[in-house]
Amino acid sequence: MSKNTSEADVAFISALAELLNKNELTELSVKREYGDDDSLEVRVVKQANVVHMAAPVMQAAPMMAAPAAAPAAPAAAAAAPAAAHGHDDPAQHPGAITSPMVGTCYMAAEPGATPFVSVGSAVSEGQTVLIIEAMKTMNHIPATKSGTVKRILVTDGHPVEYGAPLMIIE
Repeated sequence: MSKNTSEADVAFISALAELLNKNELTELSVKREYGDDDSLEVRVVKQANVVHMAAPVMQAAPMMAAPAAAPAAPAAAAAAPAAAHGHDDPAQHPGAITSPMVGTCYMAAEPGATPFVSVGSAVSEGQTVLIIEAMKTMNHIPATKSGTVKRILVTDGHPVEYGAPLMIIE
């Protein structure tokens, strides 16, 4: 931190925190140089539980849909294949594509365009399956293997965390 701690530095740090919240960022790092051997390094991090919030939403949707359609039998039948393959957690599935970064997930190259893939699409290894925007950079996420898209676990335009399962390819 700077040798010259002042109200201006405190105001600067407060402005960074506001900027973080206003622009829905999770982390901001800045270094201010004041001169020889005098600088201020600031790292502002907002703890976000996006993964914890996303997982219950993904599980709650099928649970809500099953009782409306029929009693518990279809829900049990849908859960049985996942348990039979030992893939209760989508992130542990051998065909899971996981997020290599924190960012916003987009299923198409631009709004209104045809999605890169949908459930049932055949993909080849290296083919772009979605985009994750991180720090205003569009990162194309490739299929890790050839196969068929069995499940898409993310929603277009929603945030994803590092390591979060994005889709299943078998």
